[in-house]
Order: sequence, then C-alpha cells, then structure tokens
Amino acid sequence: MPDQRDPLDPAVVLPRFLSAEGRLMDIPRKHAKLLVVLDRLAQEFELGVTYPEREVVARLTRFHDDHAALRRYLVDEGFLTREDGVYWRTGGTVRLDDV
Repeated sequence: MPDQRDPLDPAVVLPRFLSAEGRLMDIPRKHAKLLVVLDRLAQEFELGVTYPEREVVARLTRFHDDHAALRRYLVDEGFLTREDGVYWRTGGTVRLDDV
C-alpha cells in the first residue's frame, strides 16, 4: 500500500534535510519544504525572548554554516523579526509547553 502521509508533514520533510545529528544537510529549494525546515529552526527561539544577532548566529550555525541565509529566510518568512540588531520569534508552530 502506498505511503499516505502528507508530503509536507514535518515527520516526512525533516528527515530528508536534517542529519541524525540535527545538522541541516541542504536548504530546501521548494518553498513549502523550506517553510517546514524554517518552522523547525524557529523552535530554537523561545517566545517572548529577544536575542542579539550574535546569539541568533550561534544558534543557526549549529544547523548550517550559512547562518546568514537561514537568518534572512527566517526574517523574510516571518518566523523572526529584527529591529536594531535584536531578534525575536514572531512565527512558527507554538506547542502548548512553549506558552
């Protein structure tokens, strides 16, 4: 029987792009899959907390060396907001234990 899972389900998408160690092997080219990966990265930032740019860089570098691209995607897609070198989470999935 064919796999009936949603191709954009994080359980399907994330293993294709994240290594067993949690490193991002490739940045998805398809926008819908990129959004799934960005949602996962947004989970690294707590709601209601502001982060200096160096902290954002440090967290994103754990996933991929091109932290600048990831940071730009997160801001452009509304997962993070930036003002005066300070970032905070403004999007992504919110789990009940995050609130």
